[in-house]
Amino acid sequence: MKAAILGRKVGMTTLYTEDGRQVPVTMIVAGPCPVVRLKTEESDGYKSVLVGFEETAEKKLIKPVLGQFKKNNIKPQKLMKEFRELEGDLKIGDTLTVETFTKGDKVKISGTSKGHGFQGVVKRHHFGGIGMTTHGQSDRARHPGSIGSSSYPSRVLKGLRMGGQMGNKRISVRNLEIVEIFPDQNLLLVKGSVPGGKNGLLEIIKG
Repeated sequence: MKAAILGRKVGMTTLYTEDGRQVPVTMIVAGPCPVVRLKTEESDGYKSVLVGFEETAEKKLIKPVLGQFKKNNIKPQKLMKEFRELEGDLKIGDTLTVETFTKGDKVKISGTSKGHGFQGVVKRHHFGGIGMTTHGQSDRARHPGSIGSSSYPSRVLKGLRMGGQMGNKRISVRNLEIVEIFPDQNLLLVKGSVPGGKNGLLEIIKG
């Protein structure tokens, strides 16, 4: 892993290249992310960098967490995330910004997909439904049909597609290209779509 940062999805827009091609892009406000703690193999058993994101009021944090920030003279952060093996000689108090990325970099972006609550098989798995509404049947149109077997194995198989919670899961999309960077606005423009809705928290990782 060479570089990483936390951000929030602003929305989508369109860019036009010099040759007139239309490129859909996602706007992400990323960082600044101060380095709060450095974990080492000697003290923690593994190496990682703990970074913060989005300043918050002291009263919103519990004392042990607030103590980490006061000890290192860092403003309290709303969110914290560990990243493994970041590139460079980082020190506590350093700040990760969008300038650690360059135009054309390929990144992996992880976030939480939009939640749709409990949904049936037609919406969740694109089933066609039973469809027949004749011969006295009027309430089975969107049902999955039989879910079990007869004499063998006489049970519902694990992993069978059924109704249930749709969305609200962690999703990662790889090889997304950074098409533009605006350091003064902490803004990244990434080609294509990313997981989640507007204002959703995202992890952007290069390498």
